[in-house]
Amino acid sequence: MKLSDLLEFDDIVIQCHDNPDADAIASGFGIYSYLKSMDKKVRLVYSGNFVVSKTNLKFMIDVLNIPIEYVVRIDRAPQLLITCDCIYGEGNVRRFEAETIASIDHHYLVDNNPPELNDVRQGVGSCSTIVWDLLRKEGFEISKNLSTALYYGLYTDTNTLAEIYHPLDRDMLDDIYYDKGLIKQFCNMNMTLQEVKIAGMALLGYEYHEVHRYALLETMPCDPNILGLISDFFLAVDTVDVCVVFSELDVGVKFSVRSCTKEVRANELAEYIARRIGSGGGRSDKAGGLIQKELLADLRPDYLSSDNIHRHAIVTTVLRDRLHEYYHNCRIIYADKEKLDMSEMKHYKKLPLKQGYIIPSEFLAVGTPILVRSLEGDTNLNVSEDTVIMIGVRGEVYASNQKVFSKNYQTVDEKYNMKLEYFPTIKNTKTGEIVQLIGKAKTCVSGGGNKILAMPCTTTTKVFTKWNGSEYLKGEPGDYLAAKENDPNDVYIIRKDIFAQSYALDEN
Repeated sequence: MKLSDLLEFDDIVIQCHDNPDADAIASGFGIYSYLKSMDKKVRLVYSGNFVVSKTNLKFMIDVLNIPIEYVVRIDRAPQLLITCDCIYGEGNVRRFEAETIASIDHHYLVDNNPPELNDVRQGVGSCSTIVWDLLRKEGFEISKNLSTALYYGLYTDTNTLAEIYHPLDRDMLDDIYYDKGLIKQFCNMNMTLQEVKIAGMALLGYEYHEVHRYALLETMPCDPNILGLISDFFLAVDTVDVCVVFSELDVGVKFSVRSCTKEVRANELAEYIARRIGSGGGRSDKAGGLIQKELLADLRPDYLSSDNIHRHAIVTTVLRDRLHEYYHNCRIIYADKEKLDMSEMKHYKKLPLKQGYIIPSEFLAVGTPILVRSLEGDTNLNVSEDTVIMIGVRGEVYASNQKVFSKNYQTVDEKYNMKLEYFPTIKNTKTGEIVQLIGKAKTCVSGGGNKILAMPCTTTTKVFTKWNGSEYLKGEPGDYLAAKENDPNDVYIIRKDIFAQSYALDEN
């Protein structure tokens, strides 16, 4: 969906979810600003049982001149109703009638029949990011007030930017120009005396697992940022390596994860906790997520019909079980410290495979410091005449050099046009210029023939390679544990989808 698709309507209402947070307000403000500039009759509203009362949100609305209204009904059905940071018909947004419905959101899509007009991108850190992306695609000039609101929406929805895990969020942070002074004021208004009490009570009621050194804490309903403050504080305990703090909210269960051990990445633990019941992610040390109420009810049908005490017990049990499963259903291999049993491994050879490549010195000066951004993260390097940037089959990028490239790949006279969720970009970190690679990538074919030993993983497997003992490669059941045929100590993981495309059984 494009914002310009909405211009056929003249009477429009934008609705944030009930009890809106900074992200809902900011993203609604972004859509409102665009439609207002197109001379549309438009209102920005929210409903629910409570008027916004948090000091930071009231100040944000006032100082940024956000024209949001609290309503309990809409007297006349508009031509178009746009739900923002929520999906029409879900439990956290009051239902109003309209001739046409549109939805913009970044949460897991529960209903298989969303509104025809929708932009729902699970995995993006905030709805503000999606609105920013829609605005820039329309060439809309974003004011400083709107930029500040959008930044704060992302900031709060990703726990002070600690839980950013999508490249589009990082793109917005690189591009947006906001009022740093106002953001500082918003942040200093973010915790009330009541929330201080909530944090103190949570610290007293922890569960601790001595063997695996992790803690589980619950808070009363509160601003999600408080979860991060509590988990940061509790991780300072000398016997705690991993901390999970959670709170039940109207939309589900919000949780925060912290890790200070190399064996556990916080973002992966967050994804595991939310698997099939929500979404989670972030950084290796700080992450978080949301378990959605409707999906939790699918897992535990008694959840919605239970009273508060039993719902609490269900949530705690689900989290406790998932933490237990995460630790116990995992194999860790330290390639430089142990000899791997290869008796069940089979011999495979690499197939010729089309990939993308870029020679950055063709359009950037040698010595230029650059940041290569892909769906899997950012890579920093300096451009040399020898640099080759490879694009893998899933859009992942890695740096190579001309010698290795010439030995293993043959160039093909065609542009690389693989459809990817996020096509890699290059940022000149000296000037800030962004180079889109979608028109510059070329195609090459791997020579094939490299031989390996491999077998499917039967459980989650983490490999600390002999080349990197501080960060692991992770494989899920069905992915492949592999080793170089000529170097059995060179152990690594190959994802099952990549393995199927890249290797064949060696019959020789």
